[in-house]
Amino acid sequence: MPYDFLDLATTPGVRAAQQANGSRELWEGLKKPRPSGRFTADEAAFIAARDSFYIATVSETGWPYVQHRGGPPGFLKLLDDRTLGFADFRGNRQYISLGNVAANDRAALFLMDYPQRTRLKILGHARVVDARKQPALADTLADPSERANVERLFLIDIVSYDWNCPQHITPRFTAAEVRAALLPLQDRVRELEAELQALRHEPPRA
Repeated sequence: MPYDFLDLATTPGVRAAQQANGSRELWEGLKKPRPSGRFTADEAAFIAARDSFYIATVSETGWPYVQHRGGPPGFLKLLDDRTLGFADFRGNRQYISLGNVAANDRAALFLMDYPQRTRLKILGHARVVDARKQPALADTLADPSERANVERLFLIDIVSYDWNCPQHITPRFTAAEVRAALLPLQDRVRELEAELQALRHEPPRA
């Protein structure tokens, strides 16, 4: 069954910290949202627009490991309302996330939209399949130009998710976003330069 995100995150240690810092009553009295084990259209649109995310796994020695993943917008794909997937390519060949998931399938994903100051947190169970044994799924998760380099496929079965508040998120923009924002200014500069050039070639007035 789906769980509310805070039900999973609020351990006895967290409750003790809330009590010690005076916020326990706030969270106890909070009206909890509907358990969020399935994505809605809002989450689907947000995920489809992302060109990067962070994934955290846990090692057999108890240490968390956070890895950044990037690609074209939409490379993290929503396969259905409870399953995410992405293609895994050969990297530095440390295989830390891969090894962690083999021993403990719990994973956390953190998706950021810096310009809009929005973030989505996801908890789930991760599993890995060989891309050679699932060619149809590999075709779904990988761009055709990169298909030959896919080694494996990561699938995350969603347990819960939560949206964060925008506080303290510093807006950041990609090069493509900056170029798009500058286009109207560049067009206006060209118009003004053309007007100035035309004025310079006008005959002097009597």
